[in-house]
Amino acid sequence: MLVLHGLATSDGRLALWAEDSRLPARVAGRLSRVVVGHPFAADGATVAGLVGGSADVVAVRLPSYASGPVESPELVRDPLAKAPVRRGAVRSREWLVPVVRVDGGVPAGLPDCRLGASAKYLLDVVAFAEDLVARGRVLPDLDEHRPAARWRAALSGVDALRHAGLRAGMPPAFRAAGGVGDDVLRQALDTLVDRAVRERLSGFAPGGRGAVGRWVAALAGSPEFEGDAAEVDRLRTAVAAWRAGEHRADRVRTCFRLSSPDQGGPDGDGWRLEFLLQAVDEPSVLVTAAQVWRRQEAVLRRWVARPQEVLLGDLGRASRLYPALDRALDQRKPTGLELDTDGAHEFLTHASLLAQAGFGVLLPAWWRQPRQLGLTLTAAGPCTAGAVAKESELGLKVLVDYRWDLALGDERLTEAELSALAKAKSPLVRLRGQWVHVDRQRLAEGLAFLARGGGRMSAAQVLLHSGFGPEDADLPLPLNAVRGEGWLGDLLSGEVEHRLEPVEPPAGLTATLRPYQLRGLSWLVFLDRLGLGACLADDMGLGKTVQLLALEAYTRQHEARPPTLLICPMSVVGNWQREAERFTPGLRVHVHHGVERSAVGLGRGHDLVITTYAVAARDAEALAEVGWDRVVLDEAQNVKNSATRQSRAVRALPARHRVALTGTPVENRLAELWSIMDFANPGVLGSVNTFRARFAVPIERHHDEDAAVRLRRITGPFVLRRLKTDPRIITDLPDKIEVKQLCTLTAEQASLYQAVLDDMFARIAESQGVKRKGLVLATMSRLKQVCNHPAQLLRDGSRVAERSGKVARLEEVLDEALADGDKALCFTQFTEFGGLVVPHLAARFDTEVLFLHGGTPKGARDEMVRRFQSADGPSIFVLSLKAGGTGLNLTAANHVIHLDRWWNPAVEDQATDRAFRIGQRDHVQVRKFVCVGTVEERIDRMIEEKRGLAQLVVGAGEDWLTELSTSELRDLFALSEEAVGE
Repeated sequence: MLVLHGLATSDGRLALWAEDSRLPARVAGRLSRVVVGHPFAADGATVAGLVGGSADVVAVRLPSYASGPVESPELVRDPLAKAPVRRGAVRSREWLVPVVRVDGGVPAGLPDCRLGASAKYLLDVVAFAEDLVARGRVLPDLDEHRPAARWRAALSGVDALRHAGLRAGMPPAFRAAGGVGDDVLRQALDTLVDRAVRERLSGFAPGGRGAVGRWVAALAGSPEFEGDAAEVDRLRTAVAAWRAGEHRADRVRTCFRLSSPDQGGPDGDGWRLEFLLQAVDEPSVLVTAAQVWRRQEAVLRRWVARPQEVLLGDLGRASRLYPALDRALDQRKPTGLELDTDGAHEFLTHASLLAQAGFGVLLPAWWRQPRQLGLTLTAAGPCTAGAVAKESELGLKVLVDYRWDLALGDERLTEAELSALAKAKSPLVRLRGQWVHVDRQRLAEGLAFLARGGGRMSAAQVLLHSGFGPEDADLPLPLNAVRGEGWLGDLLSGEVEHRLEPVEPPAGLTATLRPYQLRGLSWLVFLDRLGLGACLADDMGLGKTVQLLALEAYTRQHEARPPTLLICPMSVVGNWQREAERFTPGLRVHVHHGVERSAVGLGRGHDLVITTYAVAARDAEALAEVGWDRVVLDEAQNVKNSATRQSRAVRALPARHRVALTGTPVENRLAELWSIMDFANPGVLGSVNTFRARFAVPIERHHDEDAAVRLRRITGPFVLRRLKTDPRIITDLPDKIEVKQLCTLTAEQASLYQAVLDDMFARIAESQGVKRKGLVLATMSRLKQVCNHPAQLLRDGSRVAERSGKVARLEEVLDEALADGDKALCFTQFTEFGGLVVPHLAARFDTEVLFLHGGTPKGARDEMVRRFQSADGPSIFVLSLKAGGTGLNLTAANHVIHLDRWWNPAVEDQATDRAFRIGQRDHVQVRKFVCVGTVEERIDRMIEEKRGLAQLVVGAGEDWLTELSTSELRDLFALSEEAVGE
């Protein structure tokens, strides 16, 4: 496993290096005073292969023992390997480390790799620089020693505080290449800012003469420029003077507060712009200029010594941005400005410039949260609420009548009010008791737009309009509200779930639906009737499978329908097949998989056809020829990358109805959301580029709450997500939910499995008595090891990722659990398997993974339990079944995963009870992993079918296997075709 570390070098460049857990922890022989290579630093080619960039070697100063550097806290070595002996004091020592020079962040999801504290810090620095550039918080500058142009970060106000916070929180490893913390951070920021601005100015060629023109050109092109030394010195002096207004870490700033006229006063006069001083780190501390001049500013003394000088200096600098302040500066002790309505409007147009320059700006609430003048769109439903819709009146492609209105906020304006707006002379108009900013030209365009009347558009276009921001639509005024009638109105209002008509569980369903599951079925039926796609995003363990099967049974109980195509990961194909047999035995289920598969006749004789994403992509053309009633995606995040061939093929499959199932909160994963919604309801979120510009960038990069609200407004009708923590749900849940998690083998596992069997059957004919029994038990153990992971059987230290169906499914389960903030216990009877998965999971989820086994000392064992039970402790705990199956209180976990089976229900129940016991406040989900088509599945089926006998016979262990005949062993151990995944 690798641990990535971030570093700022002396020239302000960023670099990454990595520790490698596979390399020795100490230097061979005695250390001299010569700087030598770091013994367990990964080579530059390895790091470059992960993150890109150019390789280099840098000397870094790290805490060290006499034998080698101290390992970082994130480095996880083989838990079963002997720890290196460390002796002597810890001292600072220089080491040579291979680094990779980088210009940005770290790619996400690196395999077998964790981020150290300094690498995470590097990401914070990069994000800060990108944010500064995005907001224009940069200034041009001139190098102190040579004629070279560069861009620097403009740090003032809250940005200065953020910079100070970053400086204070800098990990020592980030500046291990030398340099003072403030200099290192500032250099790194300026380097990142300069590169980012130049990228944005690429292709821009400004003109100009003399040193100034060449300097400006160098800001967009090559940094170096030529110029007479004296001329360059004059330019450097002028630039320094121009930049003198840049605030750095000032603790007090001047603030401007605009007050509007009283309600009963005249509309033209009575505006006041008041000057104040404001504490930067405590914005609620405000002192008026009048108090400053009367020397009543005692409250500011712990922030500033000479407040009068600060106020006058700031007003002078602010007047460069808002020239009207020159009138105030004519006064000896300025306290504010009296303004008319036009003057107030002029200040409001300059307010953002003042704020960006670091000044405080306090504006009236009606400007900060305006009920803006805009348009409303009202669409007539294709059928009235409660009426029976025709097939032609359903779906998002149906055309509806619409009309436009002018509104203040979402209130439609009368003809008289529209006439008053048209006659107003100032851009600020008092309307219904509130001041409103009206762009005269856009108002005229809006009135002309209304005169064109309404028309028809699709229901999808209406919904897309409901998510438009101020600049999204090709409209003369912002779109304030979208309304609809009938079912379209229900969708737009977000009242779908509350307006549902409850349905009765179908006769063909053998399960008893819980109340929230019945509501989910009613919601699915509602959207099915309208031909609208659905995304069921219930929390893990709430029964998405049974709700979907209930929908299938419900929609087929009164009429014949074409089949449903269900696409899922290979790891859950067996689960779907068996759950359908269990809950909807009347459904005709067919698995479309394997080398002998054929798409011919899929549309006849089947109700539910199950296939995998890979097969669906390969057979896309043949599957598209089948007239599917419904296409369902399980683990729908598999289509999150819209550009992949698999995602495009799956989304293109035609069907009357579409359903996406996912246990992840899709509203927080915008990379997935567009593809999932484009599958469920094509076109509802527009094109992928439009979605990225309208929603993804504003929400993910700028945390735009308004964009998030607009996105939920569009997706809300089609996404149903219930959480286990919801009070309406939690009372419906049982205390413990137990499920079998059926997994498939990889091709490598299947090959090893068959090799183990061939070896046993080649030797068993010549074995008798104790020797035969030993051979059978050893083979059983080896088969279980193969089902876990090839590396467990081979013991060759090879990689863990992408070689085991169980590990793949474990990652999927933990991914959802961690996303929900849950904790999990993972039990295995093989200590060596725990040693394999612990470092893999630590790298995969970039988190600490605890591991308790028979060799864990009591003190360490107690400390692990204490940390896991604490709210901020690790979320994954791997335990060997014997060492961790009894005597522990681990109620912080609400997920229990049995990675392999002991075949003794009592032993497994004891392990489960580490979490499911007195003190457990959450519902516990228990998963027992079983490899389909192998000996694991057959023994599990025997236990379930003959549970009473199993407790007497099988419960004693695996000795009963040795009494079976060779023919019976062949049947029990055989590898069936369905065992192998893709």
